[in-house]
Amino acid sequence: MEGQAKQAYFINEAYNCEEQPHEAGGGGADNQPRRRSGGNNKELQLDLSDKKSKEQAAAARPTMDFDDLLPLIGEFGRYQKILFLCMIPFSFFVAFVYFSQIFMTLIPEQHWCHVPELDALDVEARLALSIPMVNGEYNNCYMYDVNYTEVMAQGKIMADPNWPRVKCRNGWSYNFTEIPYYTVATEQNWVCDDAALPTYAQSIFFLGAIVGGLLFGWVADRFGRIPALICCNLMGLVAGVATAFVKNFWQFATMRFFVGFAFDNCFTMMYILVLEYVGPKYRTFVANMSIAIFFTGAACLLPWIAYFVADWKLLTIITSAPLLLVVFTPLIVPESARWLVSQGQVDKAISILRQLQHRNGRQVSEQTYQNFSDSCQRMRDQEEAQNTSYSVLDLFKSPRLRRTTLLLIVIWMAISLVFDGHVRNVGSLGLDIFFTFTVASFTELPADTLLTITLDRFGRRWLACGSMVASGIFSLLATLAPVGVYAATLAIMGRFFVNISYNIGLQYAAEILPTVVRAQGVAFIHIMGYVASIIAPFVVYLANISPVLPLIILGLLGIAGGLLALLLPETLHHQLPQTLSDGEEFGRGQSIWDFPCLAKQLDDEDKCNTDVEEVRSQAFVRGTQTGASLIASTRGELRSSILRRSIQSRNSTKL
Repeated sequence: MEGQAKQAYFINEAYNCEEQPHEAGGGGADNQPRRRSGGNNKELQLDLSDKKSKEQAAAARPTMDFDDLLPLIGEFGRYQKILFLCMIPFSFFVAFVYFSQIFMTLIPEQHWCHVPELDALDVEARLALSIPMVNGEYNNCYMYDVNYTEVMAQGKIMADPNWPRVKCRNGWSYNFTEIPYYTVATEQNWVCDDAALPTYAQSIFFLGAIVGGLLFGWVADRFGRIPALICCNLMGLVAGVATAFVKNFWQFATMRFFVGFAFDNCFTMMYILVLEYVGPKYRTFVANMSIAIFFTGAACLLPWIAYFVADWKLLTIITSAPLLLVVFTPLIVPESARWLVSQGQVDKAISILRQLQHRNGRQVSEQTYQNFSDSCQRMRDQEEAQNTSYSVLDLFKSPRLRRTTLLLIVIWMAISLVFDGHVRNVGSLGLDIFFTFTVASFTELPADTLLTITLDRFGRRWLACGSMVASGIFSLLATLAPVGVYAATLAIMGRFFVNISYNIGLQYAAEILPTVVRAQGVAFIHIMGYVASIIAPFVVYLANISPVLPLIILGLLGIAGGLLALLLPETLHHQLPQTLSDGEEFGRGQSIWDFPCLAKQLDDEDKCNTDVEEVRSQAFVRGTQTGASLIASTRGELRSSILRRSIQSRNSTKL
């Protein structure tokens, strides 16, 4: 983990520049400055003076990182726009991988024991004669234990409620009016005693996501982003297509485990690559709109693919086969220049940047590239000079930092559980699941747009609190409304607000944790979020006991998580912590009632009146507005396990 943390999103390593030899004094062959064994010290003083001058000259050279170079190459030129459009298929991939299992395991609410002896009768006659009534509805799991041949011979058309009952013996019959196709769950009768099997399969999918994140994160760090992107998508392709040929639950669960390997990484590695080549000015747009438009569009389209295909096996193939397109990625998308520099391949990175410059019709001087190369070398020297190792355990060694870390873990787990719970609970809202899922998924677009406008104005803390509490309140109100349109509308509003919370949470930890352990800390927090996602299907399963139970749990968790967010420090307009001691002091002196938009007005007044006392703690001074660029580089990037190993603040590693 320590090596992965040092391999940052901003460059940490560079190639070794060849040292220029010092001028030799006298006739010796030694090129190093040397001191004579006798005589005066003028030559020594001269050599030391020359060395000091060279060090000063090296320090005086302009520092240039990727964000300085991109405006010269073109921040969002023709080539970046092509890369932006290339995100479309990958957005569809991740939406299909994430959501398709919902439509593979749907089970109609109306299903009853199948009685072969009564096949000649219509549905109502069969039910009246063979299925007991419970609370005014036909029981899903029991039938009358009688000789139906004799019953038919006697001409009976109604069952005697006193007849003995038994569990279904010959499978089940399903009402396919609302769900017009067989799913793997109905085909293999995952109902009654086996009703929890789809829930287990979904949790196993998230276990695969954890393993895949670690595996392909290592692949990306070791072999590059493009190989990792190709491998994880091909894994999703093979396992997804193989899902169509499973014969039992364990085969299905195994395939979904391997499909889980592709979840997240199948899109986010591409997402990171594109953001690396987009200038800071346009990153917020690319980061948010790629998800708000492309991912949302794919999520809204998926239920109708399932509806019109009306075959779960064909659905798995249709949603998995397009992953094969990833093999063409190297023809269009370049390897990460930042990763290349971290591997010492600066010349190759500069070659990619030259191609980018050429395709955008720009001209960049050779001196600019030389300054960039020199900056890489200086950064490597600084990294070697520090040579200090940190681990995630360092976050728990000091009281305030430990408290902050535990809060981040609990809040992110609450957000992850509430988000995934709302995604999967649409089938319990009393409306057509295909329509309801489409509307709920569409909320991602206005949520992302609203967040882009407000996050750098109102800050993280109060927006996180407000959106989580609002999500919880709407979820609880949905339990009080009549089942149908009203309850569904309130629940979808809960989904809208948790979308906002989810996107804030992705960024919050990356800003609060100190740079020296940020990558490892964010990775650990995100893994704990996956643990919560494993639990989410079981929360939704509680709808089998009572339809309101999932919403009650999601509502209470949302309110609790939102209130806990108020205990975190605000990061907007504050310099991010670099060291562990910075992290321990970060936020000291802040009040819960501090609002960044109001604080900015106070700061403006302070500039006009020097006699006004400071209203902020001096432990950290306000920095420049870094929110927009950090949103862009962390909002969706943190969905990838690779970036969760590599995010570092630009304040600490410029490259």
